[in-house]
Formats: sequence, C-alpha cells, structure tokens
Amino acid sequence: MLTNVAALLLDEVHPFELGVLCEVFGLDRSEDGLPVHDFAVVSAEGPVLRTHAGFTISTPHGLERLEEADLIAVPAGSHFVRREYPEEVLDALRRAVERGSRVLSVCSGAYVLGAAGLLDGRRCTTHWRHAAELSLRFPKAIVEPDVLYVDEGAVISSAGTAAGIDACLHLIRQEYGQEAANTLARRMVVPPHRDGGQAQYISRPLPRSSCDTVGSTLAWMERHLDQEMSVEQLAALAHMSPRTFARRFQQETGTTPYRWLLRQRVLLAQHLLETSELTIDTIAGRTGFGTAATLRHQFVRSLGTTPNAYRRTFRGPAAASVPDVA
Repeated sequence: MLTNVAALLLDEVHPFELGVLCEVFGLDRSEDGLPVHDFAVVSAEGPVLRTHAGFTISTPHGLERLEEADLIAVPAGSHFVRREYPEEVLDALRRAVERGSRVLSVCSGAYVLGAAGLLDGRRCTTHWRHAAELSLRFPKAIVEPDVLYVDEGAVISSAGTAAGIDACLHLIRQEYGQEAANTLARRMVVPPHRDGGQAQYISRPLPRSSCDTVGSTLAWMERHLDQEMSVEQLAALAHMSPRTFARRFQQETGTTPYRWLLRQRVLLAQHLLETSELTIDTIAGRTGFGTAATLRHQFVRSLGTTPNAYRRTFRGPAAASVPDVA
C-alpha cells in the first residue's frame, strides 16, 4: 500500500510540477474518505532551493528521508536536459527501486531517472520537446514521445505539466480504486481519467536526427503530403533500391516511411485545424488522407480524439466545424 511519499527536489525546480505532487499526495482529504499520505518535500542540494520562477523553497528533509518512501516523485526543473546529478541522489533512487518502492517523474524529471539507469530497457516518456534528447542521452531507454504517461511497474514517467496529474491519478486508481481517483479528481476539478496512451498535443514535428542519405527525400515528402507516394517512388527519388531505401530510412529516422508520412500528415492536419476555417473534407484532401472518414480514423488512432473535438479544444466551441463522420 502506498503510504509514504517523497517529492525529490533539485535546484531550479518547476513550482507547478511540484504543486501537482503536493496537491495529490500532500493534502489531508480524509473528510472525503481519501487516503492520507506521509508526505515530505526532500532537497537533494541543500536546505534552500531556487525555483525557476525566481523564489526559493526551504525544507528540513534531506536525502535520508527517501529511504522510507514507498514512492519517490521527481518534478521537472530547468536545465535537467543537460545537467549532471549528484551521485548520492542517483544511488538513493536505485536503492528505492531495489527494495520494491516506486519512482515517478514529471516532464523533464525523467532525466534524473535516466541518469540513475532506471529507464534502461524500460518504456518511458517525457514532454515531447525533450523526447528526442532523452533518447540520445539514454539510448537504452525506450522513449515513447507522444503519450501522456507510461507505467512500467517500478518506474512511472509522465509528459509535461498536466500529464503529471494524469499519472498521479493513475497511481491513486491503482492503489485505492476508481472511486478514490474520481473523488480526488472532482476536488482538483480535473478529468478523472485520461488514458496513458492518449497522445500529447504536439505542435510541431520532433527534431530529426541526422539524415545524411534520405534528408532530401524527407524534404520532398514534406512538400507533397497531399500526394500518394510509394516506397518504390521514394527510393527512385533517393537513387536507391526499395530495400536499401527502407533500411536507410529506418536507420536515419527511427521509423518506417509509412509511419513517418502518417505522422507528418497528422501534424499538418493539427496545424490546419488550429489555424484555419477549412472544412474537414478540405483538410483531408490537403493532408493526403483523401476523405473525412479516413482523416477521422487516423486522427483518432494517433491522438485519441476526433478532428472536430481537437478543433474545439484549441479554438473554442464556436469554431467552425462540420459533423464528424463515422
């Protein structure tokens, strides 16, 4: 049973992500029938820490407090993508997992878990802006850049900001049941459940790795997303055999031509839904999906929501739309 929770803070911690952990695990809501946790904020770098918002946080708890925690949660912080971490912090996280406790990261907190080796061989996620760098820095991690959170048992990682709430509610649901999670969500005035596999709202493509041999073909594909294209056609453009092209494409992009093309088309559809008054049929044509039905199918499959629902999310209920099709 989850009873003892510690939030592990490093210098320049992000207050919002810390606040999520305090809200879920640090408040006494026993009058609502919710569990009470023994919660502590732990400093990894001295009794006073700076936040990236310009104020400081003080806490009497040092790393020794982590030894009794059932869950150690690591919120995001500035420069986590590039900084190094104290070895005693990483050792404490490793010991926690070894003794059967769990660790949870919010957004760039995943880099701390990665530095401890806890992402090696495990599925994980972080904010989509940091996902490519997470893969480069920790090549043994299996990074899923477009999901809200990933539960790998001992290690739970979540994407940016509000996805941390989703991961925490997921934990509450696991430990105490659906009713407790629903009650807590109502108190926090948030949706009680967004599945971890629901996609993050990514506003632009993830940065490409170096594409030495297929880069010009990728550029051509991006300019012709509305057109049908085959591996044979793309291979001819790249002056390769289809087999060689498919292998090089996988090596240099980390995915297949079909999946890469599908992702770019969905991203373009997102952009047009956010910024234009075009009908769903027109967007389907411009993005190469052909019909509104095909666009809707692929959109739901990729993002877990319909094109019209996505448009309303970003432009409000008064945004121009046409009925979703089956």
